[in-house]
Amino acid sequence: MRIGVLALQGDYDAHRRMLERLGASVSLIRKPEQLDSIDALVIPGGESSTFLKFLEQGGFLEKLRDFVRTKPTFGTCAGAILLAKEVSNPPQESLGALDIRIRRNAYGRQSESSIHQGSTSLGRDPLEMVFIRAPKIERVGSGVEVLAREGDDPVLVRQGKTMAATFHPELSDDTRVHGEFLKMLNGAK
Repeated sequence: MRIGVLALQGDYDAHRRMLERLGASVSLIRKPEQLDSIDALVIPGGESSTFLKFLEQGGFLEKLRDFVRTKPTFGTCAGAILLAKEVSNPPQESLGALDIRIRRNAYGRQSESSIHQGSTSLGRDPLEMVFIRAPKIERVGSGVEVLAREGDDPVLVRQGKTMAATFHPELSDDTRVHGEFLKMLNGAK
């Protein structure tokens, strides 16, 4: 199974390294036609409105929208914003693949970034969560499973073939989040 990491902005290389550490075969995706050669995709953090500007060129956004409807996709931070059905602060276009409402930059400026330990269903130990200008999930649809929380807030969710984190698991030594995505690809939970 070939996994792509959208390599338009953000720390896509950290995702590549984490996935390869777990034994996955990874391609960096920079052009829409490259989506045809992969089975799953990771959309990294960055700035979601900037992502949209890049994606609006050359039919990339429509091709990506079709991809996320049918193939496993994992988005972190800005990637989670792009996957959400509803986006606020301010509202913006999205891929609509995940039944959540998400608020951009909910935890403040980059200088207010932080690292927390949160509860998760991915094992007994708390999960390290690196928040950088993180969005906040304000509503979770009935078909969405919450895999991790920071306090009362859902921060890692899954619906069908789509998974999203409001934090940056690629910046932690903990491999459980990426490992869960790989399990999802193999049909296991």
